[in-house]
Amino acid sequence: MRDLESRTAERRFLFPFTGKAVAPAPVWLMRQAGRYLPEYRKVRAQAGSFLKLCYSPELAAEVTLQPIRRFGFDAAILFSDILVVPDALGQTVRFEEGEGPRLDPIRALDDLGRLALSKTGAKFSLVCETVARLRQDLPRETALIGFCGAPWTVATYVVEGRGSADQSAARHWAYRDPQGFSQLVELLTDASIEYLSGQVRAGADALQIFDSWAGSLADDQFERWVIAPTAKIVQAMRARHPGVPIIGFPRGASAMLTRYIEATGVDGVSCDTSCPLGVMQKKARSGTVVQGNLDPLLLLTGGDALDRRVEEICASMNGLPFVFNLGHGIVPDTPPENVARVVERLRAKG
Repeated sequence: MRDLESRTAERRFLFPFTGKAVAPAPVWLMRQAGRYLPEYRKVRAQAGSFLKLCYSPELAAEVTLQPIRRFGFDAAILFSDILVVPDALGQTVRFEEGEGPRLDPIRALDDLGRLALSKTGAKFSLVCETVARLRQDLPRETALIGFCGAPWTVATYVVEGRGSADQSAARHWAYRDPQGFSQLVELLTDASIEYLSGQVRAGADALQIFDSWAGSLADDQFERWVIAPTAKIVQAMRARHPGVPIIGFPRGASAMLTRYIEATGVDGVSCDTSCPLGVMQKKARSGTVVQGNLDPLLLLTGGDALDRRVEEICASMNGLPFVFNLGHGIVPDTPPENVARVVERLRAKG
């Protein structure tokens, strides 16, 4: 793997990770490949199921490339899902149309025997084949981001068996049997390390760790279930793949952002829509690459309000190590022309 400085010469997305600002700011959007694109819907129908799409290197690479062809983003993010990890470990995972993921829940230590790191090889290899295809097919100037779900967030699905409003099943287990719950989190952490490492070996330039439910935890629980496993992943990646930037996304946890950055060692932090621009400025001035925080619903709405907010974000982060992005993923009904409008306005600042 070439060092960051040499790769940066080709890929603008990586430039802020050298500690410098770049104008216009690099741009990519979370969930930039997805249902808002008609070409994605065609491929999704061809695949037959969502997980089959994730495990089909040819099709997964195609949908990753679609928004790059349309909008010329500075980075592509691997098309996959955070639940690939429990699925590869041996938990039954399925996606019900219109209802989201369904898993056979694991709610006690005795159930953990159903999962094993030794099972992950075949499915992880398929995802890494997608990464290798992408690195070959992407324009040289386009960075490739690999990712995983953070252990806490993935654990909430493993335990609940689905998404939930308050992650109560996982939180209950963590309170009543912290040692048992710790074994689940440790297994997910170790699997995530192998998964991310494989993505880097296959050609990923940077990594993002999605902790979508970080904000549901009390501060002491945040330390144990968000910070500690994330720090372990970051340390392992540093040892195995020095120079590969790592971005953390502790969604809903702006109050813990300083602690998160300092304790995990991430190079960059993705900020959700609720994170104030002043906080983002402060973190960027301290040397952390900051990414975010446009409201996905405003991208859906479009018009003058969208233009004003794009201008406000760019003005606030001007001269700082910043990557333009959303505060969460693109909403399925978002008009593609609104996405194009944002990219055009950003590029006009160069």
